[in-house]
Amino acid sequence: MSFIPTLLTTAAGSAQGAGGQMDAMGGTFGMLVPLILIFAIMYFLMIRPQQKKQKETQKMIDAIKKGDKVVTIGGIHGIVSSVKENTLVIKVDDNTRIEFNRTAIATVVTDKPATDGKDVTESKNSEVTEK
Repeated sequence: MSFIPTLLTTAAGSAQGAGGQMDAMGGTFGMLVPLILIFAIMYFLMIRPQQKKQKETQKMIDAIKKGDKVVTIGGIHGIVSSVKENTLVIKVDDNTRIEFNRTAIATVVTDKPATDGKDVTESKNSEVTEK
């Protein structure tokens, strides 16, 4: 005789004998709480950040205008020469223009001056030489 069927029949008999309706309801709710917690954790750690990132990307794509420097998903760098409803014409070289869907744009390049890092290095070097 197997141990598992005996254990199951004993557990079922004790649940029915000691007010089985309430124990079954409490047991079901007790089993749902961890599942609800797992779903909530997954929502706040995975789904919600992805939705925020998607909204930011959509805002960036909607804000593209003529003259912006962009990088496509394929890694092509260029300057937007004209904007249409669903597509952008990007100037890649002097006489080369390529038309892309708006969704093919990965990032809009913002040029930040790189002089901040150089100034710090130059000032440290000048201090060392002065002493």
